Amino acid sequence: MDLQGYLPARAQHGLITHGQALDAGLQPRDVARLVACGEWVRLRKGVYADGEAYAAAEPFREAPMLRMRAVVLAVAAEPVFTHDSAAIVHRLGVPDARTSAPHVARTSHRATRTTGGIITHGAPFADRQVIRTDGFLVLDAARTALDMTRLHGLWPGMAACDAALRQGITRAELERAAEPMRGWPHKRRIDRAVELADPGAESYLESLARGLVIELGVGTPQTQFGITDGNRRAWCDMRVGRHVFEVDGLIKYDDDPEGSLLDEKLRQDFVSGFKLGASRITHHDCFAGRRAALQRLGREFDDTCRRFGTSIDDLAPYILPRSARVRAG
Repeated sequence: MDLQGYLPARAQHGLITHGQALDAGLQPRDVARLVACGEWVRLRKGVYADGEAYAAAEPFREAPMLRMRAVVLAVAAEPVFTHDSAAIVHRLGVPDARTSAPHVARTSHRATRTTGGIITHGAPFADRQVIRTDGFLVLDAARTALDMTRLHGLWPGMAACDAALRQGITRAELERAAEPMRGWPHKRRIDRAVELADPGAESYLESLARGLVIELGVGTPQTQFGITDGNRRAWCDMRVGRHVFEVDGLIKYDDDPEGSLLDEKLRQDFVSGFKLGASRITHHDCFAGRRAALQRLGREFDDTCRRFGTSIDDLAPYILPRSARVRAG
């Protein structure tokens, strides 16, 4: 039974409440049967979505936002979304949006609580930090990036700050958002994330990989290092000394894996021709394989230093300014 046939569902992103279903002529046993057979899926108590449509929803943004919309329909007062939920709306990146529970603010609570699958936070905020976007009330991007740092740690927090800078939030705005947090837990972590934030990291995974390189302790990585011979140009995700670090995601290989791998091989040969060493970093390296990745990256970096040194003064005629990357889009 397609929920789009119900007027309330058409106005609610395909969602319907139990009361609305009864008003439309269904009986409680009809709703139970639809859920049992999978035609409807219960997103939370008393709120349902079309089962086929929900299964087809994009899992990292569309589906989590549907679960957030179900919260709006289920609670008496419109909630203000925070942390992972606000980060999904702002596209700041979260550790795993597929499994993230809805996060809301309730300043009447002092501690974080989880009730009915909703995580409620009691940390205070200013009215000016509440904005409406995509139909939700959320804390703004600057405050959300800092909340992600407090909740998930330095590197996911730095990734959220990177994304905020890419979207036009200034470092000064992040710093102003952090000022009222003096005396809060993890304030030093917040300050460090803001200090390290770099809009040159072009994705959440690149940000996490940059955290891995920083943890390696070989120097501060330069993001978007570009090099050209006058005919061909290449952009590397990060560089320290004469060593570049490239982040491997699955997306760029999905459409034409053989062609993409060949292009990547030719590109790496081109970069290596400038006497630059290279390492590749994967999602696994940033998480379960972190310890082994740090050991491998250290060995590879040390090998580059032995072979080529660390100075790139000789490459000055070939280095592209980052502005060339921006103009290229």
